Amino acid sequence: MRNCKEVTALVIAREDRDLPVIERAALRVHMVMCKACPTFERQVLTMRNAMRQWRNYTDDE
Repeated sequence: MRNCKEVTALVIAREDRDLPVIERAALRVHMVMCKACPTFERQVLTMRNAMRQWRNYTDDE
């Protein structure tokens, strides 16, 4: 079982690379059992989407 610190590192690492099967499974198991880490994961996804929108923003008035 991974702890929250290890899981948050995996969530961040997943942004840059594909995780091996064992790490993906550990991430899934932890997410089911933890209340805080899924919230962190949603926040990371929100930030990623916001940055994508910001990069594509144009001020065409």
